[in-house]
Amino acid sequence: MLRIDRRLLQNFDWITLAVTILICVIGIMTIYSATRPLSAEDHPVYYLKQIVWLILGLVALFLVVWIDYIWIDRSSRILYIAGLIFLIAVFFLGRTGMGAQRWLSVGPISFQPSEFFKIIYIIMLSHYLSTIKSPLDAPSLLRVFFSLTLFPFILLLKQPDLGTALIILMIFLSLIIARGLYKKVAVLFVIISLISLPFLGNIFWEGLKDYQKSRLVAFIEPETDPTGIGYQLNQSKITVGSGKFFGKGYMNGTQGPFRFLPEKHTDFVFAVFAEEWGFLGSAFLMLLYLVLILRGLDTARKAKDDFGRILALGITFMFIIYLFINIGMTLGLMPVVGIPLPFMSYGGTALLSNLISIGILINIRTHRFELFH
Repeated sequence: MLRIDRRLLQNFDWITLAVTILICVIGIMTIYSATRPLSAEDHPVYYLKQIVWLILGLVALFLVVWIDYIWIDRSSRILYIAGLIFLIAVFFLGRTGMGAQRWLSVGPISFQPSEFFKIIYIIMLSHYLSTIKSPLDAPSLLRVFFSLTLFPFILLLKQPDLGTALIILMIFLSLIIARGLYKKVAVLFVIISLISLPFLGNIFWEGLKDYQKSRLVAFIEPETDPTGIGYQLNQSKITVGSGKFFGKGYMNGTQGPFRFLPEKHTDFVFAVFAEEWGFLGSAFLMLLYLVLILRGLDTARKAKDDFGRILALGITFMFIIYLFINIGMTLGLMPVVGIPLPFMSYGGTALLSNLISIGILINIRTHRFELFH
């Protein structure tokens, strides 16, 4: 018979779990409102699918919590290799949708390997950085970049999945800075980055698809083509602004049902929420995300070892990056790169992977009691 250690329940992070579920419920409500029909036609089932994925995600979350994260550390290399295999398999077996080849299908279920790879990458990078007991020197920095980061970054760009590729790169930069660099290495890193930026920028631009270039142009000058590439950004800002302070009320928003706002239940779900709940509701939602971020940072502080500390930081940084880019995108402060809002945007794979990430955070916090043996 399976026995659950009493200390697991005593140390379980119920606050993080409760806040996460609350955001998920808000997300499902917003998806329901954003996709509701104006006539008597059938309501799209996006919200029902999201509920199913939420249930599956919570099951996965508790399974992850039950396994001591030390086993995750020991399995990091196997997970990383498996993650790369799935990224490569996308090019041969993947399904194409919305101009990108990112999905693998297993029977009736389709999933994005890149969503799970973000977690795997953080696990592998945390494992590597935890084995280094001093600040990173130049050889260590180059080794981790070329052996762990560059190849998946290229694979993700080729899919193309610009958003995930950028997140991988930003997580790498965040964690090596958090881990610590020798002063000379840090200065050299900044100098090399500044010198190579124009050349890398040109290579990066040439490697983008036409629709990705259009998104960047729309961000820089959205008024150049307000009915074309700038339409999405303009409509998003109009939707957010129309909510004013108190919002129009739940199910009273118009931008989503009238189909004025593209991707209203995925990348731009925050705009629909802001229209219905206004600045006050948006501030409450940001407060919930702030609680998650602070709990993640506190979990890193209380972790029993370097691997747990770096892993908690990596996951927390990932959520910060998600939040910063998606909200910035919605407000027209960032280019549209296809980054969903965690736990709010429609998408089964993203929700499942994010709930697994929360499970890892709770795991690290829950198992800290071993320090007191």
